[in-house]
Parts: sequence; C-alpha cells; structure tokens
Amino acid sequence: MFNEQAILLNLAGSTKDAVFTELIEALTAVHPEFDRDELRAVIDERERKMSAGVGGGAAIPHGYYQKTSCAAGALGVSKTGIDYGALDDKPVYIVFITIIGGASRENHLRILNQISALINSEALNLIRTAKNSREALDILSRFY
Repeated sequence: MFNEQAILLNLAGSTKDAVFTELIEALTAVHPEFDRDELRAVIDERERKMSAGVGGGAAIPHGYYQKTSCAAGALGVSKTGIDYGALDDKPVYIVFITIIGGASRENHLRILNQISALINSEALNLIRTAKNSREALDILSRFY
C-alpha cells in the first residue's frame, strides 16, 4: 500500500492544506493514473465530516476513489508539528493519507485498524526518527 517514493520525512507545510498538497503530489507521482484534484476533493470531503487527526501526534485522512481498484497511501512526517485540529487538540507529526479503491473497499476498516494499531505502538516514534524513506518503509513493513 505504501511506496518509498510516497514517504516524505521532512514535510515543508505547516498547515493541513499544505501537507495534503505535498502528500497528494507524492501519491500521484507514484500513481500517475490518479487525478490530484479528485484525490484532494475526496480527502477534503472526508475531512469536512470529521477531523482525521486521531490523537497521539497522528492523522489518517482517507477516502474512497472509484477510479482505482487498489488501496494506496502516502506518509508524511513533520518535524515541527501541524496544527491539524486533532481530536486531542495536539499537533500532528505523522500523516497517513490512504486512498481506498473500489475493489479494496471491503478492506477499508482493516486498513484503518492496522494503521491505528501502528500509531499506538513504538513504530510511530521509529518512523519520526527514520533517516530516510527506505528505513521508514521497513518500519511500516514490520508493524503494518
């Protein structure tokens, strides 16, 4: 689901909107068949319903994208934290954008549960201190 090229360990953005732009750009570079404006609309629509800032320094913005059958994700790390409007009102340091395609829809809750478990494990701190995208992907692979 996650690809090394869609893991950004030094997000430049300090706002939720800027981070979404960075991560969607990375995701569409890996999946050129995705339309960045449509992905942004999907993520923004879900975010309007309820903040995906789940607490503990993490957010899992996600949405359904009918133009694919796969599940795809991008991961971003902010060194300074993002004022995300998280449920615990604390800054977010790690953002997992997940896009769920039509054929993957039945796995949606399993995917979110696995990411939530990862957030509540030591993996979150390991990802925050990863030296490069490959190391972060290896950590994801061990915990996800």
